[in-house]
Amino acid sequence: MTQGVLPFKYEEEKTQSGTTALAGLPIYLDLAKVLGLSKSIQKHLKLRESSQGWTDAQAVMSLVLLNLSGGSCVDDLDILNADDGFCNVLRKLELHCLKRKERRELERRWRKEKKRFVPSPSAMFRYLAGFHDHDQKEARQCSTGKAFIPTPNEHLKGLAKVNKDLCTALNTASVCKTATLDMDATLVETNKKDAFFCYKGFKSYQPLNTWWAEHEVILHTEFRDGNVPAGYDQLRVFKEALRYLPEDVEKVNLRSDAAGYQHELLKYCEMSENKRFGRIEFAIGCKVTNSFKNAVTQVNKSDWHPIYKTVGGKRIETGTEWAEVCFVPNEIGHSKNGPQYRYLAKRNLLHDQQKLPGMEDEQLLLPFPTMEMDDKQYKLFGIVTNIPESKRYGENLIHWLHARCGKSEQVHSIMKKDLAGGTLPSGDFGKNAAWWWIMIIALNLNAILKALALEPEMKNKRMKAIRFSIINLPGRVIKKSRQLILRLSKGHPSFRKLIDARIRIAMLQTLLSG
Repeated sequence: MTQGVLPFKYEEEKTQSGTTALAGLPIYLDLAKVLGLSKSIQKHLKLRESSQGWTDAQAVMSLVLLNLSGGSCVDDLDILNADDGFCNVLRKLELHCLKRKERRELERRWRKEKKRFVPSPSAMFRYLAGFHDHDQKEARQCSTGKAFIPTPNEHLKGLAKVNKDLCTALNTASVCKTATLDMDATLVETNKKDAFFCYKGFKSYQPLNTWWAEHEVILHTEFRDGNVPAGYDQLRVFKEALRYLPEDVEKVNLRSDAAGYQHELLKYCEMSENKRFGRIEFAIGCKVTNSFKNAVTQVNKSDWHPIYKTVGGKRIETGTEWAEVCFVPNEIGHSKNGPQYRYLAKRNLLHDQQKLPGMEDEQLLLPFPTMEMDDKQYKLFGIVTNIPESKRYGENLIHWLHARCGKSEQVHSIMKKDLAGGTLPSGDFGKNAAWWWIMIIALNLNAILKALALEPEMKNKRMKAIRFSIINLPGRVIKKSRQLILRLSKGHPSFRKLIDARIRIAMLQTLLSG
C-alpha cells in the first residue's frame, strides 16, 4: 500500500543500527559527571536504598535528560529509550570508573536481563510516588479557600540539596561574592482534578521561585497550590533560599514585585537580622494605597524627573517620570526607632484613554493603579528601598529593579514551554513538586553548560536554539577498542562546538578537583 503522496516511504531497520537523534546530549552527561551530580543525588536521595531496580541517580538523571531532549511527559521516556545509539552511550557511561565489585552490584539489582536504559513510565510513576505524603492530603483538601503549603518530605528536601550542590559547583568554577535574588511566583495552568483555582480564575499551581541574577540559575523554589498568594510566607521562603547560597557568597540583594511588600520582610532585611549577611539591600514594588497617593500629590512639579533608555549610545526619554516621595506607612509610623525606607513613585501619562459614560472610575477599566494629577491621568507605581540615594540615584534604582523583569520572568516561560514544567504528571501534589524540582535541576544544568562550556554567543539562546544546534544532532554510535565513538556527518557545523565544549568541561574538572 502506498504510504503517501510523495515518492518516499518509511521502513523499520531489521536490526538495532546504533544511530541516534541525540548526538549532542552526552555532553550534558560529561558536565554532570564533572559537577558530581549523580554523586549528589545518591547522597541526598534515599528513595532507592533497596538492592533492586533503578537507583536514585538513574531515575532523576533520566528525567533531567528527558527535559533537555524536549520530552514533556512521563510517557516520553519510551521515546528516549527507543534511541538505540544514545542508550548505548548510557550503558557505557553508567559503568564508567566503577570497580568490578560495584559493577556486579549494579547488575544484581535486576533479577532478569535489563532491557531498558531509562525507567519505564510505570516505574517512573512509582518512583515519583515516594515524594508524595499521603498524610497531608486531607489537610490540603480542607484548605480550599485559604492558603496552605504542604510540608515537603525528606526526599523533596533532598532535591533542594542536590540543586544547592549544583549552585555551589557553579560558584566554585566562576566565583561571585554577591547574590542578587529575584523572588517571583508563576502560574502553571492544569486540569488536574485536585488542583485549586488561582486568582485569575483557572486551576493551577503557583511555585515561588528565587532567581540568582549573577549566575542566571534558580537557587530555590517552593511548589505551591494555585490558591496560595504569591507573597504568602515569603519571608520564610527567603530565609530558606539564603541557606542554600554557597559559603563564599558575602553579600545579598533582594528584588521583588509588590507581592514582596511585607513589612516583616523589609524589616528583616533592613535591621540586619540575618547573622551571616547582615543588612540586605532591597528594591521592592510598593502597593499604591490611598495614603501613598496622598503623599504623591505633595510632590512638586519640578521634582519629577524623566526616565531615559539608551538606544545606539543615545539617551532617549521613555515618557515615564519618577520622583522621591515623603511617605511613612502606618505599619512603621508608630515608633521613632523603627526602620526608615526610601519611597519612589513612577508615573506614565495615559494617552487617549477616554472615560466611558457611566464608568468614570478608572479602577474599573484598568488592571493597574491610576491617579489624576494636574488634570491628567497617569499610570502610577510605587517602589520601596533601603538603598540610599548616594549609592543609587532614583533612575538607576528603577532600571536596576526593572532588570528583574527580564531574565527572572523570561525563565518562567522557559520552565513551562521549553522544558517540562508546564505539563505536570499527576494529581498528587508531591509527585508534581518532585517533577518541578527535577525540571529546575535540568534548567540549571543547561545554564551552567551555556555559561562555562559553550561559546559566549550561545549564552542567551533559548532551548529551541540549543536543541537545534547542540542536542538534536543525527549521529552513529560505534564501538571501537573498548571506546564509544559518536560519528556526525562530515562537515557538520556543530562538530567543532561539541569538541570545544568537551575541552572546556575537562578544564572545569581540573578546576573543581583542585
